[in-house]
Amino acid sequence: MRVVSKFILKEGYLVIYHHNENKIETNQLMLRLFNEADVPEVVKLCNNYNLYKSTLNLPYPYLTEHALIWMENHLSDFNHNKRFELAITDKITGKLYGAIALSHHQTFNHGELAYWIGEEYWGNGYATEAAKALIEFAFSAKNYNKVFARSFDSNPASMRVIEKTGMKKEGLLKKHVRKDGKYIDLVCYGILKPEADVLG
Repeated sequence: MRVVSKFILKEGYLVIYHHNENKIETNQLMLRLFNEADVPEVVKLCNNYNLYKSTLNLPYPYLTEHALIWMENHLSDFNHNKRFELAITDKITGKLYGAIALSHHQTFNHGELAYWIGEEYWGNGYATEAAKALIEFAFSAKNYNKVFARSFDSNPASMRVIEKTGMKKEGLLKKHVRKDGKYIDLVCYGILKPEADVLG
């Protein structure tokens, strides 16, 4: 039996969680688990220095083995409510645009949001739509108390995406990350469950 949960966000975003299929549907997108058929496209999108320099953990050069290792525990992590790592795809064509993840910190009942979009798809609103859907999933389906995200202060585009989800800036971690021999500031954002703007 198919089990779904449907939510409509204030901005008109539709969010449908397909429980049995581990999928989240939005107006334009289908967020689903990755599979081995995605590996070539993941490698193509991730093997990009412009993407690497704006992410915390993405390796560069990005190889097939990186994708396979990364995907290895996605299903188990999803089923055990540890981490929800999903492909951002076009709902109609299935085209892969990027990835979004929600890591569950069970002790504190909150989740960290992270994402990447292939450079050729930047500026289309895919990250914002996927992020809003995963935040709604966190609050309505998983009952988290808070969702937070972090961004390099050198990545204003990512900060705009985070701010469009309704997250508020909570602080700055000075020289918190070392990347390519340089120390980078991290901007911290968060949103609490009562702040989530849901109509029903």
